Amino acid sequence: MRKVLEQDFQMTAGVALATCGFFNLIVGIGTRLVLCYSFFMQPIILKTKTSADYELIDSGNGEKLERYGKYILRRPDPQALWNKNLSEDEWKNNDAVFDNGRKSWKFTQNDFTRNRDSSSLRDGWQIAFDDLKFNIKPTAFKHTGVFPEQSMNWKFIKENIENRISNIEKEKMKKNSDNDIPYSTFNIRPKVLNLFGYTGGATLASLSAGAEVTHVDGSKSAITWAKENAELSGLSTKPVRWIIDDARKFVMREIKREVKYDAIMMDPPSFGRGGKGEIWKIEDDFLKLLEDCSKILSDNPLFFIINGYASGYSSVAYVNALEPIVKKFGGEIEIGELTIEETLHNSGIIGGKVKTGRLLPCGIFARWFCK
Repeated sequence: MRKVLEQDFQMTAGVALATCGFFNLIVGIGTRLVLCYSFFMQPIILKTKTSADYELIDSGNGEKLERYGKYILRRPDPQALWNKNLSEDEWKNNDAVFDNGRKSWKFTQNDFTRNRDSSSLRDGWQIAFDDLKFNIKPTAFKHTGVFPEQSMNWKFIKENIENRISNIEKEKMKKNSDNDIPYSTFNIRPKVLNLFGYTGGATLASLSAGAEVTHVDGSKSAITWAKENAELSGLSTKPVRWIIDDARKFVMREIKREVKYDAIMMDPPSFGRGGKGEIWKIEDDFLKLLEDCSKILSDNPLFFIINGYASGYSSVAYVNALEPIVKKFGGEIEIGELTIEETLHNSGIIGGKVKTGRLLPCGIFARWFCK
């Protein structure tokens, strides 16, 4: 797109203004055109790769075949608009299949799985992404309790929080700081708010990096699950508040209490219900929630992450929605897609030479940050 724009408009004079990675291109004196930075923002693709406890084995024809720890699951995925690489016989070597019609899991018994403990498959088992541990439970919504495509966001969260804490510690050791913003204005533990927190992947990442976290979700069962994951990860004694509440109402109360956060994360659904039956519709409620969230950001915010799984929306829409934060704080924005990289075993599911596979798109993201 950049080439097209440069070819379409003759720029004889101009000034490029940059602030923490954002830029507005202002075309010369007497010009009739201003190009917004979002025109030039290049979307990026975040890839979750195969790890010890997770693998996207194959995908296609509206399905995906995944390994969570020792178990292999087969479930629908409408994004898989291509043909499978593996044969149907290889796909049948699984431990559980989600029946999209009946909205339930069928636990299988075959040559590959007959020696497995089926009770742990039904009741849940544990996997790890680096130092974060999750309790996996196949649900009636075809979910497993963790979204592997978020792993790169978790890495981003940890790195930014750790860097902030490191910088504060360095400032504390200086007798005479030349920094325009004294370290005393920062909390030693950045305060993080995770809205629509579900089973807590982003919460765990924040806690493990040293942050103080408020985790909000309207589902009691999701909060319970998130607590289990914190316990598994050895983070249950870290500073975290578990709040069962409607995200909008909670943020409005925080505004009244004049509570501030250094980082905010949200994963708004297209439709949902709060703990007391409150109805959420992204087309009606998202913008107001975002506006309210901007009121509880600290004077020195760290990042703001929005994930999207609602069909029909673009990450560019999130950029436009985050514009008021950019105007106030400067900073940078990254946008793009959340994906999982497929691996293909040439000689079947177990063993053989592994080569890089295709990318399965899972969602979109936009994240604002200021280093």
